[in-house]
Amino acid sequence: MEIILKTNNEHSIAKIIALAKKLNIPVEQRKKTKLDDDEIENLKQRILSFKANSPTSFPDAAEWEKTVRAERELPFSQ
Repeated sequence: MEIILKTNNEHSIAKIIALAKKLNIPVEQRKKTKLDDDEIENLKQRILSFKANSPTSFPDAAEWEKTVRAERELPFSQ
């Protein structure tokens, strides 16, 4: 089982960690990295302006379905 606790209160989290150690429960802590406004804006712009360098490996879904299901008689196709 996994529980994720998030807090900015160092005193409270210290109590929780102490209790977990007392109960022989392993604790994994991760520090949240804070991005500044410029970094967030830069990431947004990179995502919005993304263009693939090569064509997609997936064909047109409608064409694929027509080809694969061409031999099947569907009840509503008549």
